[in-house]
Amino acid sequence: MSESSKAHKAKAPKTLNFGIYICSTSRYKLIEQGATAVSDVSGDTLTDLLRNAGQNVLFKKIIADDKTMISESVQQALNNADLDVAIFSGGTGITPTDVTIETVSPFFEKTLPGFGEFFRRISFDRVGSAAVLSRAVAGVAKGKALFCIPGSPDAARVAVEMLILPESPHIVKHARE
Repeated sequence: MSESSKAHKAKAPKTLNFGIYICSTSRYKLIEQGATAVSDVSGDTLTDLLRNAGQNVLFKKIIADDKTMISESVQQALNNADLDVAIFSGGTGITPTDVTIETVSPFFEKTLPGFGEFFRRISFDRVGSAAVLSRAVAGVAKGKALFCIPGSPDAARVAVEMLILPESPHIVKHARE
């Protein structure tokens, strides 16, 4: 990285406020049925990675992979003055019930194609040609960064460690200029 790039990136905020949405109909149904504890390895992984990196996690919510519920969650995130970054984990596959990408993407004011491209490139090195099934995307809206990532714990780790943590401050800085 050039010195001018380093200086430019240094002006970005160091600590951000994150919101995590786990898009999982099966986990959401367990909550609706009154389960007192719902296993959420990916959500816990995301929370731990972000907090261990010194970031603030304002909330983690389990929602259904449902257009209405996801749309309402995006609107809540965009209207939350304290939130800088929202991560939507799950519902990014190719089954008919995977609707996270189709629901979140229309809210983007600008898309960040490089996020999905690099996520798939990194994934290819780990899982081979199955990486083509990933539809991970990112964009910005109302000065916030929005990321849609697969729901597996490994995908959460890769996305956060290699892309989201290193670039979110820079993305938010530019989204608010």
